[in-house]
Amino acid sequence: MHFNGPTKQLEAVASGLVTLEPGAQPHPPHQHPEEEIMIVGEGAGEFILNGVATQVKTGDMVFAESNVLHGVRNTGQTRMTFYFIKVMGRNAS
Repeated sequence: MHFNGPTKQLEAVASGLVTLEPGAQPHPPHQHPEEEIMIVGEGAGEFILNGVATQVKTGDMVFAESNVLHGVRNTGQTRMTFYFIKVMGRNAS
């Protein structure tokens, strides 16, 4: 994780880079109060939002709203990397 904590304007912000081998996923689909942006840096895979799988590739970006069930899996033949940024405003739930 590159950053994880509050700022003057946000209750929480976290960012990082995840690397997945073919067939791997970091965890099962989940949800959280933070909104999340995920950007594919390398490879191909699928992001699942509310049960709907969308195929993604290098350069694609996905947005998961607060408390929406979402997940990611490498469906390609090579390593997949993606960056994530999670933010939660003050007084958000």
